[in-house]
Amino acid sequence: MEIIWYLDRAAALVAYPALYLAVLTGIFYSARSFGPLHRLARSVHIEISVFAMLVTLLHGVLGVLDTWFIVSGAAPQPAYSTTYLLAGVVVGVGALQLLVVAVLGFLDARRFERPWGPRVVHAFAYGGFGFATVHAAAVGTDVAGLIRPVFGPAVVFLVYVLLLRVLADSGRLSTPATAEQ
Repeated sequence: MEIIWYLDRAAALVAYPALYLAVLTGIFYSARSFGPLHRLARSVHIEISVFAMLVTLLHGVLGVLDTWFIVSGAAPQPAYSTTYLLAGVVVGVGALQLLVVAVLGFLDARRFERPWGPRVVHAFAYGGFGFATVHAAAVGTDVAGLIRPVFGPAVVFLVYVLLLRVLADSGRLSTPATAEQ
């Protein structure tokens, strides 16, 4: 049972940064105004996203198995209550569902009709990442000390870049690409 706990945590510690990079490169992917970052994102976004989803799916399977062992009494109880653990698992499952829908928006674009077009559905990745952040901060005992120094600034940076993209896309932000036109 202990090996499942270690594998689950290891998968989570790889999945979250990979999801972060997938979302960050996704922001740059279709925004030409970011210049070299746009070109770099176009060359790595899909590979990072596939890796992130595979590791996240692995974490999901191992996490459900680990939770089952805890609930059934085969593994020791975490430092918090079972109710809190199950609430964290529900948030994690919600994150995984949103991420799977976002992937389907990319893989099977014809599945979704307007107004739920593939781009809108693919944007569900932001929601999935948000739920994953809450899940990691709430039940990720391994990263409890990193919430303020790492998670907070990383998420703020992601929001900042997303706002820059929205401003650039709306034409409210002068960029070198738009200044040349």
